[in-house]
Amino acid sequence: MMSPQKSLLATLMTAAILTGCGSDDNNKSATQHFVEDFPAEGVFLPYSVLSNDLIDHNTGSTFEVRNGGYGSAMFRDPKNPNRFYAITDRGPNAVFSGDYGSGKKFPVPDYTPRLGLFEISSAGAITLVSETLMKRPDGTAITGLPNSSDLGGTGETPYHADGSPILEDDSLPYDADTNPLKLDDYGLDPEGLVVLSDGSFWVSDEYGPHMVHFNSEGVEIGRINPFANDDRNSYTLPAEFAYRRANRGMEGLAITPDEKTLFGIMQSTMDLPTKAVRSLDITRIVSVNLETGAVSQYLYQQEKNANSNSELMALSAHEFILIERDGSFLYGGPNGTEGATPDAMKHVYRIDISAATDLEAIDTSDAALTQDADLGLLINGNTLEQQVLADGDWSTLTGYGIVPVTKSLVVDMVAEVNYPHDKMEGLWVIDENTLGVLNDDDFATWSTDGELEQKMLDSNTIDGDRLYVVPADLSVTE
Repeated sequence: MMSPQKSLLATLMTAAILTGCGSDDNNKSATQHFVEDFPAEGVFLPYSVLSNDLIDHNTGSTFEVRNGGYGSAMFRDPKNPNRFYAITDRGPNAVFSGDYGSGKKFPVPDYTPRLGLFEISSAGAITLVSETLMKRPDGTAITGLPNSSDLGGTGETPYHADGSPILEDDSLPYDADTNPLKLDDYGLDPEGLVVLSDGSFWVSDEYGPHMVHFNSEGVEIGRINPFANDDRNSYTLPAEFAYRRANRGMEGLAITPDEKTLFGIMQSTMDLPTKAVRSLDITRIVSVNLETGAVSQYLYQQEKNANSNSELMALSAHEFILIERDGSFLYGGPNGTEGATPDAMKHVYRIDISAATDLEAIDTSDAALTQDADLGLLINGNTLEQQVLADGDWSTLTGYGIVPVTKSLVVDMVAEVNYPHDKMEGLWVIDENTLGVLNDDDFATWSTDGELEQKMLDSNTIDGDRLYVVPADLSVTE
């Protein structure tokens, strides 16, 4: 049997050969027919209805749970410039605390996260071409239910929409030994996406965090996470990434143009080592060489504490674009006009890792700097997050020569298109002057105090996945 490392290498070699095919001139001209006349207000993606029998907490009427949900990440189709891929996350859910602890309601508990392929017509209409369900190595469909604690779970209890626990056998009462809570160690909450030239794809998620490689049929063929005892792994991330904050895991995933190195970015400050540090501006980027397993790690400084990094896309081997956003609605969303946030932040930045400090390669000859097997780089026994909290700034990090990636603003989506959504999570580099931006509609569901309802942008508009096309300087610098 071929080893995971050899399987990865074979995939990469095939991808590299295929990458050389095609013409940049042809691709550029082929995109013009939808770029030039694309509506400034964006175009909604198509959806189907997952369920329509739940009662809206606000209206008392039934509402639609939509599929939808194709907004967690996007990626260009390597074979067709008028097509893009997008993924869903774990499925519709709502924060809830019940008799079995805090967790989530899953109104569609058997939902399988999936990859969608979409096409834009010359008139700007978007159609769903195909769907690929994510599957275990044995070919069975995964779910979006949480992992067990040893493999990335954070104790989230899965509940049905009525507040009852999701069990291994729902027809029988709960028993911790014979009929426990239903978890899925292959379950994913996908948030990052890379599609390779051979049709296989990588997904990063908010549970482990896991980086999972799927073949073109959606079957898992490789995995990377921070759990050294997980025998499914091809390579292992630094152990500190297991301290990710619940629901704020590896939100963005990118791959270098040669398809040899993955980069993942964490959504927010990790709980490293506890929740006490989570409301900071220090976030982490990790890279993994897919041929050798070599790991590097960098810091990204957010504009505001506890913001969300929601996408990562490579322009070159050292330059990337990413989304940094808050969680507010420009016009108030489900909270109505009183919830309007005129200074809502939905930014795309260009970053460069060239001059940033690689935390994995830093010189620890100074006694104050140590590398801990569980917590990573420490300064006088503090994690970098603890040090920033103690200082109230990055001064101690700077004093030890630890600098983050550089960044510059590419586009402010609120200023550009009056972006009305809370979540901005997908980027598509259409060409060096044009950027596609996609939101996550959360399957058109929302919750208030654990009760499900329709997710509204305003009193008349249900939120949906919407593609925007905006001008942007995405040229590559040398």
